[in-house]
Amino acid sequence: MNAPTNYMNYWCIFYFKKMKILLKMNSQKSCIICCFLNFLIASIMGLLMRFSYLFPLNINYIYLLHAHSHVAMLGWVYLMIYVLIVHFFIPKNKREKPIYNQLFWCTECAVVGMMVAFPLQGYALFSILFSTAHILLSYIFCRLVWKDSPPAKTGSQKLLLTAFLFMVFSTFGVWCLGPAINTLGKQSAFYQIAIQFFLHFQFNGWFLIAVLALFLKQFTEEIDLKKFNIFLILVIFSTLLTVAFPISWYVAREAMKWINTFGVLLQLLAWVYFYRMLKPQIKAFKASLDAIAKIVYGLAVSSLLLKISIQLLVLFPDLAETSHQVRNFVVGFIHLTSLGVITGFLFGILIQNKMLSSQCYLLRYGIKCFILGFAATEILLFLQGIFFYSDKGKLPGYYEAIFVMSLLIVLGLILILISLLNKKQESIN
Repeated sequence: MNAPTNYMNYWCIFYFKKMKILLKMNSQKSCIICCFLNFLIASIMGLLMRFSYLFPLNINYIYLLHAHSHVAMLGWVYLMIYVLIVHFFIPKNKREKPIYNQLFWCTECAVVGMMVAFPLQGYALFSILFSTAHILLSYIFCRLVWKDSPPAKTGSQKLLLTAFLFMVFSTFGVWCLGPAINTLGKQSAFYQIAIQFFLHFQFNGWFLIAVLALFLKQFTEEIDLKKFNIFLILVIFSTLLTVAFPISWYVAREAMKWINTFGVLLQLLAWVYFYRMLKPQIKAFKASLDAIAKIVYGLAVSSLLLKISIQLLVLFPDLAETSHQVRNFVVGFIHLTSLGVITGFLFGILIQNKMLSSQCYLLRYGIKCFILGFAATEILLFLQGIFFYSDKGKLPGYYEAIFVMSLLIVLGLILILISLLNKKQESIN
């Protein structure tokens, strides 16, 4: 039996043992634990990839990379957003319908399928089947929420519906992959653009806007709808226009650079309006948070500001060209968005609403380990990228250091999971 099969066997045994525990808990708590379990498995996959630079393993690195990215995106971010949307946006009498719980676990089955199939075969029959099933299930979720949520009168509801539109829109890129392979092949610009189209509108459209909708839901007072409407228009147009940046990697047209520039400037203006819209409530909002919630929200906001700054920097032609050629910059930016911005907001919302108990010392240590590991790996990734950009070669001890710092992320998630599995922790309403 080869090494990848062994790894998959260990993960499957670990996973299904935990599943027996989850199914005995209340529905919402078991769903949250399941999301963190997916997150932990995705992080272990990432750790294995970094370990392989120190000690070669009998694994297919690209296959494991596909598994890591799919489980992190669809098993952690998507499903955690799923749980929080149902909790905050669906009226209690409707969210208790069995369909929401059934749909969650059907979607989780698709994630488990990808978790096993991708490391063994990469993009092939079974991994494609499970990925396709996930997309179809997401359409059902979109339809359910659209039907059961109240009319879009508040800012958070409008943001949520916008996020769902971007989610559906992003999947057009996936449906183009088959025709792209059959007509021009995997190396064609058409194929690469289809992938970038999906990733851009997933991260910057669906995930980010959905998280903002959930964040806005945490503010108790009404916001200025005039400022909100301007913000929403700016966000929609900036998200649509900034897809020109990844497309410009494969279509060398001057127009793409100008479209992206306009999109980035609109995005900057959108965040100015977002801040102005929430400014009257920020002081009261901060006062309602405990120390750990302030830390994770601080992580999210600082990561968001850094993300905006990087997008402004890559408007310069030399930096724009380098940004996708140096892999460290690409990985660092993806992690900044997914672990810093999106996960930071998700952690903050969970802690603020007592879905993660900040009174538990294991959770506090887990959050701190996670943030320290994230910050350290980001510094190492971008610093190594700068070294490559400057033709200075590899940082001394880079692979050892980034592996050790990645261990902190895994350790942090293990501690968070243990705190959630603690039987003494209060059940979630």
